[in-house]
Amino acid sequence: MIDLRRVPDLWRRCDVTVRDLPYALLLIVASFLPTFHDHGTQVGNLPARPFDALAVVVIALESLPLAVRRRWPAACLTLVSLGFAIDQIRAYHTVASTALVVALLSAGAHLERHRRVAAVLLSAAYVPLAVALDRLGGAERPDGYVTVYLGLVAAWGIGAWLRSSRAAEAERRSRVAEATRAAERTRIARELHDVVTHHVTAMVVQAEAARYLTAAPDRLDATLSAVTDTGRRAISDLRHLLDLLNPDHDTDGRTPPVGELHTLVEQTRSAGQPVEFTEEGRPAASAGSAEFVAYRVVQEALTNALKYAHGSRTGVHVRYGEREITVQVGNDGSGSRTGSPGGSGRGLAGLRERVDALGGEFSADRRAGGGFVVRARIPAGSPS
Repeated sequence: MIDLRRVPDLWRRCDVTVRDLPYALLLIVASFLPTFHDHGTQVGNLPARPFDALAVVVIALESLPLAVRRRWPAACLTLVSLGFAIDQIRAYHTVASTALVVALLSAGAHLERHRRVAAVLLSAAYVPLAVALDRLGGAERPDGYVTVYLGLVAAWGIGAWLRSSRAAEAERRSRVAEATRAAERTRIARELHDVVTHHVTAMVVQAEAARYLTAAPDRLDATLSAVTDTGRRAISDLRHLLDLLNPDHDTDGRTPPVGELHTLVEQTRSAGQPVEFTEEGRPAASAGSAEFVAYRVVQEALTNALKYAHGSRTGVHVRYGEREITVQVGNDGSGSRTGSPGGSGRGLAGLRERVDALGGEFSADRRAGGGFVVRARIPAGSPS
């Protein structure tokens, strides 16, 4: 048995010709019903005549082309216009004559090429039709012909408006899609920067330190082990990040997991950076993105401390409040710059964007007495 709930979906999958055919057939049936005789579009006001064999041809010529009104709008309009002209001259006044309005609307909406040419030709063809009807004894006054013409123009205009609206909507969707892709690229680039820069900086610092430990095998072994551990963690974080590119991957989009500040601080200490870490309170259950951003702020600030003030005393203070998380990371500037590559400014700019997106405040400034301090206030949770 056919699932009736799937019928609308199956109908939408059908070709447009199949979907437009029922209306064409409906017009044909209605045209032969006695109730609707002499109820079609009339131009010229000629006395109606009964149907004959030619009337059947005219009804088919006006109705059947509607099946291709979206696939071949120009052919549809040409055939329907020809049938309409014969219908008016022969004064059948069939219901099928209303197909001209539908054909004009469809042409205005779907005709891709030579739109102006088509409009001019149809307008020019209307004049000899009006003259022919008048000579055949039509009782229509000139203003009547003008009214009918304006009605046909309105049908074309409505179709053109639908076409422009559809194009504008397609353009809007394209811009939204492009903006979404750009935002996703920016997000991934920011995550790559945070992950790679921190781990590589730590590895560079540890490798530099290993040069001077050849006379102390135990310390050299510990330093090289730290380099290895840092590299493994970098690979793990990168794999997790690359998993985000897989649409079937079930993830919350945050890497590495939040709540690892102690691990981050210990890793920085193993790279030779003396870090004093203080933490107040506990993150709220609804902290979510705020806790993740706080992690990134600490990570980037410690990375910069390793780069530009290696060996300087660095303080990390994180306080979890009911509605916000405050972070402060500063150093006294007494250390030295490592051999790691210079910064591009993306890190601090990315942090500012993250914090601003949550409605918080971010600053990164030099201290008057030397050193550098990064501060962030990140709203978290929801007001009670």
